[in-house]
Amino acid sequence: MKFELMKLPYEDTALEPYISSETISYHYGKHHAAYVNKLNALIQESEFEEKPLEYIIKNSQGGIFNNAAQVYNHDFYWHGLTNTSSSPSVELSDMIERDFGSMDEFKKLFLDKAATFFGSGWIWLVLDKDNKLSIEALSNADNPLAHNKVALLACDVWEHAYYIDYRNARPGYLENWYKLINWRFVSDNLADALSNKYTQPCNDNNEVCDYE
Repeated sequence: MKFELMKLPYEDTALEPYISSETISYHYGKHHAAYVNKLNALIQESEFEEKPLEYIIKNSQGGIFNNAAQVYNHDFYWHGLTNTSSSPSVELSDMIERDFGSMDEFKKLFLDKAATFFGSGWIWLVLDKDNKLSIEALSNADNPLAHNKVALLACDVWEHAYYIDYRNARPGYLENWYKLINWRFVSDNLADALSNKYTQPCNDNNEVCDYE
């Protein structure tokens, strides 16, 4: 199986003025593309050559894992952005209010974690096996799939995601990134996860059993 660079769901100017076409030309056209090409080279004639991306992420290590995860992470990142106004679904809004207190508090917690994260990595909104939302900061290429959690939203805090437009001002990038969130994509991820995941007490001790 040969992986291909995903097609962006918008023009490279669509996210301006918050993310420039120059940033996209480097971030997507060079960095993202390089992960795809490197992954294809690494899995050639290996046990992973005909495996899907999710399988590779969950079962590999080292360079294969890093490049496979970065392909997945970047695919997720680009789909999570839009230049069209969107809002969380009622279901997502209710769960955010339940687990974070309010949308405003969620935004503050997410952006604070992203701004103070040391080094390169990703900030994720995830759903765990108990159907609880959490914000997780994962280093380098790491992602929720590797930890058996469901990814709903991803923010790239590698410097190549923002340095052309914001230099070292990561908080400025984050504030504008938040304006571009594709809440329909996030809401659809949640709906898909909940429809395929059944977590409920399954014995007299109220222990949670995962029937995924």
